[in-house]
Amino acid sequence: GSWRLRSANGSLSLPAEVPGCVHTALLRRGLIQDPYYRFNDVMYRWISLDNWTYSRTFKTPFDVRKWQKVNLVFEGVDTVAEILLNNVTLGRTDNMFNRYSFDITSVIQEVNFVEVCFLSAVSYAAEQSRCHKAHSIPPACPPPVQKGECHVNFIRKEQCSFSWDWGPSFPTQGIWKDVRIEAYNHYHLIYFSVTPSFVKSAQQWYLEVESIFDVVSSKPIAGLVTVNIPKLQTQQMFSVKLQPGEGSIVLLVNINKSAAVELWWPNGHGRQTGYNMTTTFMMEAGCQIEKFSKVYFRTVDLVQEPIPGSPGLSFYFRINGLPIFIKGSNWIPADSFQDRVTYDTLRLLLKSAADANMNALRVWGGGVYEQDEFYDICDEIGIMIWQDFMFACALYPTDQKYLESVRAEVSHQVRRLKSHPSIILWSGNNENEAAIASNWFSIPYPDIESYVKDYVTLYVKNIREVVLSEDKSRPFVASSPTNGLESVKEGWLSRDPYDTHYGDTHFYDYKSDCWNWTVYPKTRFASEYGFQSWPSFSTIEKVSSPQDWSYTSNFSLHRQHHESGNIQMLQEIGRHFKLPQSPDPVKHFKDMIYLTQVMQAQCIKTETEFYRFSQSEIINGEGHTMGALYWQLNDIWQAPSWASLEYGGKWKLLHYFAQNFFAPLLPVAYEDKGMLHIYGVSDLHEDHKLTLRVIVHAWSSLEPVCTLAKEGVTVKAQSAVPIYKEPISDLLERCRNCTRKSCVITFCLVGEDGLRSPTNHYFLSSLKDAVGLEKTQLSASVSQQDDVYIFVLQTTAVAPFVTLDVGNVKGRFSDNGFLMTEKKKMVAFYPWEPTSVEELESSLILTSLLDVV
Repeated sequence: GSWRLRSANGSLSLPAEVPGCVHTALLRRGLIQDPYYRFNDVMYRWISLDNWTYSRTFKTPFDVRKWQKVNLVFEGVDTVAEILLNNVTLGRTDNMFNRYSFDITSVIQEVNFVEVCFLSAVSYAAEQSRCHKAHSIPPACPPPVQKGECHVNFIRKEQCSFSWDWGPSFPTQGIWKDVRIEAYNHYHLIYFSVTPSFVKSAQQWYLEVESIFDVVSSKPIAGLVTVNIPKLQTQQMFSVKLQPGEGSIVLLVNINKSAAVELWWPNGHGRQTGYNMTTTFMMEAGCQIEKFSKVYFRTVDLVQEPIPGSPGLSFYFRINGLPIFIKGSNWIPADSFQDRVTYDTLRLLLKSAADANMNALRVWGGGVYEQDEFYDICDEIGIMIWQDFMFACALYPTDQKYLESVRAEVSHQVRRLKSHPSIILWSGNNENEAAIASNWFSIPYPDIESYVKDYVTLYVKNIREVVLSEDKSRPFVASSPTNGLESVKEGWLSRDPYDTHYGDTHFYDYKSDCWNWTVYPKTRFASEYGFQSWPSFSTIEKVSSPQDWSYTSNFSLHRQHHESGNIQMLQEIGRHFKLPQSPDPVKHFKDMIYLTQVMQAQCIKTETEFYRFSQSEIINGEGHTMGALYWQLNDIWQAPSWASLEYGGKWKLLHYFAQNFFAPLLPVAYEDKGMLHIYGVSDLHEDHKLTLRVIVHAWSSLEPVCTLAKEGVTVKAQSAVPIYKEPISDLLERCRNCTRKSCVITFCLVGEDGLRSPTNHYFLSSLKDAVGLEKTQLSASVSQQDDVYIFVLQTTAVAPFVTLDVGNVKGRFSDNGFLMTEKKKMVAFYPWEPTSVEELESSLILTSLLDVV
């Protein structure tokens, strides 16, 4: 509710909401502008350098004397604070990811005054670093281009809040989750979790139900616990005894064998069935607790075993016994200010992932452990989660106090989250094994041993140990990228964590030609890879002013937090497209934005399709790729980044492309030594006999030059198989009048029963060299059908990368950025809020490649 907030010297005093933070409180009162506007991230640095205090008075809603124990519980404090009640210090907090509970039994009165006195996270981190007497803990500061703060690795706080290469520096202070008072007499349930397991030999499902209590009575309390799952005709009763102090009871529930258990499947592989379960605690002290929860049944294995014909080990996930190709992206915090991330924000972003045929996301280790709703939505829509612990791109201290804080954090988070079927893996950190192995921080050779020791202490002897004691139901890896079991064998730090024969890899290359598949690693699992682009003009416009609207403005440089990022995008575009030459600066800027999005989409399409067609083959010992998670799904603010969803949720062209390159059925083409290969890639559970249609178009005509239908093509279930092969010279010869520069190939798979893949394309040359491309007259008419709007597009010539943009109207199209080879095409628009035909018509901007001048 409503608290008071004041700055250290008392010059500012204002009302503030909890959950909330100082920045959003100041913004609500109109004391600052939008922190994301123009250069405000730097202008408002003073906010995070000050020390702020939250306070409020409250009446106790019950008679204090009647309760044996009263706690003040903070679900999340960000981050360093002293907490006082009625001028008595209850304790201190220093970990954003921990839950803090303070015993206030002897302090609480009828009317109370609570204060949370924050210390600037920036000065605290600097002070911790200064006091750290052992060896230095790099990196000290982020690169200057990020305009960030130093020593973030010394504070248990969202690591990217001190800046990242895609985000601003806003080291927040505030009470970012709920605060409550708990009063109880005999016992109190603190954590409750349910994890399923399947025993093959008995063909039986079990549930492990764990309850952690605070028992305040001086002697043990006995009682009965009933677990009931009506839909599975399962009811079991247990006699239990709770010992004084904090204790846990673990119950093993056998699921009725005659009940048909429906499993939880990832998106695209089946339903996400869950069952309602009621757990009732009836204890002799007469106090009854009823706990309602949803339970899901699924198994997960991370398979790392030898592969015939290849050195190394596999690295793939089996869900319910079925190998699943992991398709998705990486998740970062959806806002610099967590209190602005609502259920609707999360739902929109996660639904967009599922709508693009994703089945997984990696919650990256430099952000936050997401809120409960995030995982609830993932459970519901079948998005698997690779969950990092919050350590990223840095080395960390390992003094006793720090390790204790981390152990408490890990234990709390695992207990909070382990009931979610969506979480399929715990991972210790992001890139820290690689940081030591590749010596990112130029540590002198004789000193490396002590950093290796720190690494093992933190991730293996502490984090892993806590995870294994709290949750045996899913796998754990110490880092990403890692060589998995091979890293373990080499003492948890492999010589080369990027080895394609083991584990997962991260891969970035901004110098090579991204249309050339041979530059990509034929890895077992690609957990990070990507290219940048700019968000659309309507998104940038909200936080900029007209003098900013140029690719080389101070604003454009200020928003780019990745060294040389804007130049790298230009170079990548320049390989295949003509760069914009418009004398009108705003037109030039909009053309640049469009081209960065086209380039990003085309690059990541090429790379992802390479990973998908590599899943069933081993070539020179490499292959069996079973995962493609591109970097990154979402944005934290309006800026150039690797994201496919802009801040606010608007789909970039990449996200529309992802819908196709992650399609359950897809033909993929690549060229090798003048030979065109087409693979049929399928995530479907059955083999299908299909027809492959290959159509060659001249750039200069909407009539196909030639078509080929290859019938009876078998596309195998859950694999990638070669289905077509021909020298490109023969193909061009067959299609008379075609050269590499004058023609383009499109192809799709079609089945009897209406089964159909998206239409894919393969460019035979760079589009800047294309011959016969004409500027087209694109037009569209809009009509409404129920809740959907239909755009009928018409073109007078073949048009590459046709893009529909309706500015600030929230929603998404059924397809976008496509190659238009027919006179007419229908595209649906799904609005996310009410709109009208008139609004859509007046907002619509149609662009294709030749509109860039």
